[in-house]
Amino acid sequence: MNTEKVRNCDERGLAKGPVQNDTCGCSKLDTFNWMKNLAIASDQNDVVEIRFKNTRKGIFRNINSIRLKKGDIVAVEASPGHDIGIVSLTGELVIHQMRKNNIQVGTDDLKKIYRKAKPVDVDKWKEAIDREHPTMIRTRKIAEDLKLVMKISDVEYQGDNTKAIFYYIADERVDFRELIKILADEFKVRIEMKQIGARQEAGRIGGIGSCGRELCCASWINNFVSVTTNAARYQEVSLNPQKLAGQCGKLKCCLNYEVQSYLDAQKEFPDKNVILQTEKGPAYHQKTDIYRKLMWYGFEKENSVNAVPVPVERVREIVEINKQDKLVKDLLEHEELKNRGIAEYNIVNYPDNVDDKENKEPQPVETSRKNKKRKR
Repeated sequence: MNTEKVRNCDERGLAKGPVQNDTCGCSKLDTFNWMKNLAIASDQNDVVEIRFKNTRKGIFRNINSIRLKKGDIVAVEASPGHDIGIVSLTGELVIHQMRKNNIQVGTDDLKKIYRKAKPVDVDKWKEAIDREHPTMIRTRKIAEDLKLVMKISDVEYQGDNTKAIFYYIADERVDFRELIKILADEFKVRIEMKQIGARQEAGRIGGIGSCGRELCCASWINNFVSVTTNAARYQEVSLNPQKLAGQCGKLKCCLNYEVQSYLDAQKEFPDKNVILQTEKGPAYHQKTDIYRKLMWYGFEKENSVNAVPVPVERVREIVEINKQDKLVKDLLEHEELKNRGIAEYNIVNYPDNVDDKENKEPQPVETSRKNKKRKR
């Protein structure tokens, strides 16, 4: 796909510029059709996945056997009238998407695809799209005048311009019956209100995350799993609310991606609350490098400046020795462990293994010509 078309397309997937009938996914819950080139016969190949504004999708039945491909603009059944959408998936993979979304494959409840969109349908659809932003701004003003504790986050007009869906966020139940009457009188369309959460709003609006990539909720996540601060604790991540929160204000969904692998790796680690008893004094746990299997200990409980990285096997050995009411000479008693700590983690607690800086001859410092001229 041409990168210029991807950059210059709107939230519906329509390309901005001279080629108005070209479409792109904008990574809005896009699905890679890995079964596209496989010759698989199916009796259920009349179902098609249609994408609407942002992350809204639906499964429709192609009753007229229209030859459709990804990116085609089609007119589909709606209540009332018809809606305009973009084909996002065809073929056998749609059956797998139905099973994934708990939709019965042989159901008769699927709405129909009427036809490929005509130029008149597309023009009317674009007129409806142009009304969405002014409608959202006006609706926010009306809700504020009615003193409703809610936020209108998005508005989506139906393709035939006869219905509008208002997406809102509210912490408590809102009585918006008066709001619906005012909106119906002012915009002359059928009104539908849908409540969404903060994560769903971020997915609909989209954006770029702190990782530099498009938001996961806008690109591929279609169901949200609760994220807790325990996921950050298991991964030894600093509990900084500003760094852990995403654009939705909630904890980042990516905190759950690797938490299970961290939990599996920590099964071999001893308890962090155990204090290691040495001849130098008690050593307290400061932090853990899970995948390198290192546990950092320091002799000051509240200060981790001079913490020493100790391999997990050495920590287990010290714990067993302490159980026998014995003290170890040092955290890294063996010479090879000292060398490992100095070479890999720049530990300077063992001066015997560090080159003596006093024996090194001072190296002359080169000066530039400009500095020489200034000295003269």
